[in-house]
Amino acid sequence: MRFWLLGAVCAALPDLDVIGFRLGIPYGAPLGHRGASHSLVFAAALAAVVAGLAFARAPGGVSAARAWLFLFLATASHGVLDAMTNGGLGVAFFWPFDDTRHFFSFRPLEASPLSVRAFFSARGIEILRNEIVWVWAPAALLAAGGVAWRRRAGPRRRPS
Repeated sequence: MRFWLLGAVCAALPDLDVIGFRLGIPYGAPLGHRGASHSLVFAAALAAVVAGLAFARAPGGVSAARAWLFLFLATASHGVLDAMTNGGLGVAFFWPFDDTRHFFSFRPLEASPLSVRAFFSARGIEILRNEIVWVWAPAALLAAGGVAWRRRAGPRRRPS
């Protein structure tokens, strides 16, 4: 359970950069929204810290390396999804080496409002519907497929 919970936390953590608005950090600055905390370097560093602390001696067969890969992908997925939105300035994937903000050419996701009040509005419901179609339904299908594949494959055997 810790594995999945930490993955969810790592996937959401990049958006803590919105605190920068309150601190006067401009949106387009390297430490602004969708900047450094959405980069691949940040994803790798966060995954290393969390995997090192939570899974260095974890029972249950989850190695620190496997945990790092999962946590890296969970964290990096946030920037990938943000680069598929129709709003904002793009994502600084390659910070600190390059501050350029990037979008993908395929951008089906509606940009989410940055305030809690705006999120809990008719516009927020519209955005949730859009995310169900483009994010949550495909993720649920992928997860169901993975569960079915693992059940069909049978129990894993460890080499002796």
